[in-house]
Amino acid sequence: MDRNGMISTLNELIETCKDGEEGFLACAQSVKNPTLKSFFEEKAQRCATATTQLRDKVRALGGVPESGGSTAGALHRAWVNIKSSVVGRDDHAILAECERGEDVAKRAYEQALQADLPPDVRTLIGTQYREVKSNHDHVRDMRNAVV
Repeated sequence: MDRNGMISTLNELIETCKDGEEGFLACAQSVKNPTLKSFFEEKAQRCATATTQLRDKVRALGGVPESGGSTAGALHRAWVNIKSSVVGRDDHAILAECERGEDVAKRAYEQALQADLPPDVRTLIGTQYREVKSNHDHVRDMRNAVV
């Protein structure tokens, strides 16, 4: 993959991470359970760290990093906010929507990992993918545990 292709791929992941950060923060504001709130806040911070790592890599490649999330991410966060107010801040519904957001993130990382990337970029994306998958699975398990 050429330099511009790598920068584009990394910028798409930056949007994904920003969406995740803002989505987790929206979920943290919407849940009643303090354990869930803390979990979502921690995951938002991890997304912010991933964004910083990706932006640093884009700069190292001579590119300009993305500065925000995607339109789809903004719509997802709006949906979380609307659903949480309509459903009465039902933790199960919020976890289900969070899992849906993590499904999107997993697909974005899986697509990026299919590209022909240099080892350092592949390692960074692979490490972040494992975190996204872990987040997804943890959210799914919490959703299944909430009655």
